Amino acid sequence: MPHLSPSLATAPSTPFIRPVVDEDAQDIFGLIAICYAEYPGCFVDPHDDLPDLRAPSVSYVASGGAFWAVEDERGRVCACVAVDFPETRIAELHRLYVRPDMRGQGLGSRLVRRAESHARQRGAERLVLWSDTRFTTAHRLYSRLGYTQTGGQRQLADISQSAEYRFEKAL
Repeated sequence: MPHLSPSLATAPSTPFIRPVVDEDAQDIFGLIAICYAEYPGCFVDPHDDLPDLRAPSVSYVASGGAFWAVEDERGRVCACVAVDFPETRIAELHRLYVRPDMRGQGLGSRLVRRAESHARQRGAERLVLWSDTRFTTAHRLYSRLGYTQTGGQRQLADISQSAEYRFEKAL
């Protein structure tokens, strides 16, 4: 699996953000499965629920979006985030996950800020996201970062029968 040179990191022991490559798919799927396991009734199905992760770089970059990962000291993906552009001047945040043992270090905030910066550079005026109703810790993070829960809610037809809340932020 190709990885960037450690010399590009801010410090050798500090996890750093890098673009996702398609070879990261297995690590990202594992990361999501670990995060979902924290919530009763929340399961992950790679065949139906996560088609964008079969080739994660291509899935987002081909449409003008981006997908980033954070590597731990062993070179494994321990956090990630993606952004795409579903409408003119609107960006959408996807796939923000941080492995439980890596939380509390600001990785989620750093990843969201990276996605926001990318969205601004691409001309987005607003960033929206959908978050599972069970992911209350993530909701608190989004609130701290200036996102507002809009009242929008949607039901997914996934294996977990997930419901999601809509959040947004003006950029």
